[in-house]
Amino acid sequence: MVPISALLLVVLVAIGLPIAVVLAIIGVTLSEVFAFFPLLPATGEVLWTASTQFVLVAVPLFILMGELLLRAGIAQEMYEGVDAWVSRVPGGLMHTNIASSALFASTSGSSVATAATIGTISIPNMRRYGYSPPLYLGSVAAGGTLGILIPPSINMILYGVLADVPIPQLYVAGLIPGLMLAGLFSLVVFGLCLWRPGLSGPPRPVDWHRRWRAFRAVASPLALFLIVVGSIYAGWATPTEAAALGVIAALGLTHMRGRLSVGMLRDAFENTMRTTCMVMLIVISAFFLNFMMSAVGLTGQVTGLIQGLNLSPLTVMLLIIAGYLLLGCFMESLSLMVATTPIVVPVVVALGYDPVWFGVLFMILIEAALITPPIGVNLFVVQTVRGTGPFRDVMVGSIPFLGMMLVMILLLLAAPGLALWLPGVLAG
Repeated sequence: MVPISALLLVVLVAIGLPIAVVLAIIGVTLSEVFAFFPLLPATGEVLWTASTQFVLVAVPLFILMGELLLRAGIAQEMYEGVDAWVSRVPGGLMHTNIASSALFASTSGSSVATAATIGTISIPNMRRYGYSPPLYLGSVAAGGTLGILIPPSINMILYGVLADVPIPQLYVAGLIPGLMLAGLFSLVVFGLCLWRPGLSGPPRPVDWHRRWRAFRAVASPLALFLIVVGSIYAGWATPTEAAALGVIAALGLTHMRGRLSVGMLRDAFENTMRTTCMVMLIVISAFFLNFMMSAVGLTGQVTGLIQGLNLSPLTVMLLIIAGYLLLGCFMESLSLMVATTPIVVPVVVALGYDPVWFGVLFMILIEAALITPPIGVNLFVVQTVRGTGPFRDVMVGSIPFLGMMLVMILLLLAAPGLALWLPGVLAG
């Protein structure tokens, strides 16, 4: 059963079928070939239950919040505000890319939106100030991945739903590793620019008046972060309620900047609907496959097979990490997460690992898939925003940041408290 399912997954993905269709075909195949009694009549109830979970309402709300912020011009102001403080550090604008991505990620929840937004703002500066294209473009692509790890994260919501893990705990657990990963990104830029100063542009003097004025530019995203994530941490709101508060706050900020109009709202709603439909189709297909796998005993079979190998939990975890790094070269990140979560999480829990801790580790592995050639979505996003130049620049520039993700994974393996300490403190 396991080899057939794995082979079918590889073949269907390889021929280019949409991942939602792939998951549905595998589910139907498992039902027809291995089930002892008809399972398809129960499909309607399974899909209805999956699609009406209250927490999933947060997905379109967070997408809409990001769309509103993008059209309000807040990202441009935020970028200029961050740049006022880091412009003289070796690496200059590359630190701005990373810090701005972390801030924007804390309001949009989407890696692709973060990479596209920051890339549109920052790439013209690469040409203007003479930065080395590979490392600069790599900083934009890698910075965009922080949207998965730093809350609020749409991917964490989907993982929480699929793995039956409390989303507020995931948000709390991802905060420290997310900030540490952003720091590691800046650290590798700082080190490379000290080693080879030609990678960085010329230092740009900034007076203290502009620096203090820059606090106003970052006040909006920080306020949104406090409203959305702070209300969740404090226990005042569920993720869905916090997302609704974020949309209201984003509408207010858009109105204050004079950008709120019927046309702008129409475009924001249209893009939100398109993205939400794509995400929900994949999620519903994953629930369908999860139901079929549980009904025919595939999940238990996989767990038993791994336990029968008599390998240590750490060895199995290292094999899982290596497998995800390999799959990330060939599968799109959302598809990779949704297709494998129902299979891998029961195995991880059976090995004695905390599913909240694994959720943070999992997000970093998904981040790595976003910048791993040849399928890394953020690489294509940054290259599209760039417009001209070899794609090789983006791929080469992402390698140092991919190395920092591996360092962060090793740190989490060595010190699980990096992810579990803050949830424990808040719960206590």
